[in-house]
Amino acid sequence: MRAALFYGPNIPLSVEDVPQPEVGAGEILVKVAACGLCHTDLHYLDHGVPTVKAPPLILGHEAAGVVALTGAGVEDIKEGDRVLLPAILTCGQCPACRYGRENICQRMLMFGNTIDGAYAEYVKAPAKDVFILPDEIPLVEGCIIADAVTTPYHAVKNRAEVRPGDTVVVYGCGGVGLNVVQFANLAGGVVIAVDIAAEKLEWARRLGAAYTLNAREQPDGVAYAVRKLTAGGVDIAIEAIGNPGTIQEAFGMLHPGGRLVVVGYSDREITLNAGRMMYREMEVRGSLGCRPVDYPRVIELARTGRIQVSPLVTARFPLAQINEGLDTLRRGVGIRSVVVMEG
Repeated sequence: MRAALFYGPNIPLSVEDVPQPEVGAGEILVKVAACGLCHTDLHYLDHGVPTVKAPPLILGHEAAGVVALTGAGVEDIKEGDRVLLPAILTCGQCPACRYGRENICQRMLMFGNTIDGAYAEYVKAPAKDVFILPDEIPLVEGCIIADAVTTPYHAVKNRAEVRPGDTVVVYGCGGVGLNVVQFANLAGGVVIAVDIAAEKLEWARRLGAAYTLNAREQPDGVAYAVRKLTAGGVDIAIEAIGNPGTIQEAFGMLHPGGRLVVVGYSDREITLNAGRMMYREMEVRGSLGCRPVDYPRVIELARTGRIQVSPLVTARFPLAQINEGLDTLRRGVGIRSVVVMEG
């Protein structure tokens, strides 16, 4: 089969012939329809963030496809089923899993990090972990539900706990941030979207943002503009970039008792005022991925049209052109790009 191999930082992915995965008991082989291109892959490629499995490694953790083969003992999934693969596989046994927080499983496996991923014609997965994708959701566009849609759902519902009437600033309107916007709007929040790209702010308005702010057009700073809009600050700030400066700025937009949720990844330290945090009872929460129990809920929201998925996929690249697709991601072009398998 053809697959895109990661050999290390600052090296383009290499599309090569590799052996097709062998399926064991309890596993399925999935013929990949499409796999989303994600900034997580750029952390490995451009910034030297190490993968758990040493290269060469097949990246890609946002996949959907059709079951091509089932292993011994698989009963509930059959060949021909349309399936979505979650980005993270959980053990179900560690303390986090047993407390219902499987998204921070202590033994988690991640496609394209700890195990081979789905920038390939085929990928294998445990049958217990995949989700049936209804016919109403196209496989190619539906693949982004695996991460770019479910991660924002968890951030909004379980970590930010957005309630009707809450004022919510969303800092960063990329593929993840725009879905934060639409889930916060769906939850009844009054959303203020912040970005530096006019196109992405227009998308934020389409997805339910009540206000949009271009960070480059605020002479007194974004935090001042947000406080002015909200007469003092927002209930919740969600940072979806992963930049220490914007994380600090988002914290500064909160009114007393407010909640900051960090979705964007950064390996750099940030400084927040501990006195303000204590005296004003401020909250700071991280948010990672999505619990398996929430995937069917998100799939149903997409199936019934309560959230938009397909329009957010703005570019499609064949596997042979995966590096061109990654370049569009680096340049911030479009909303979400996917790699489409042919044949």
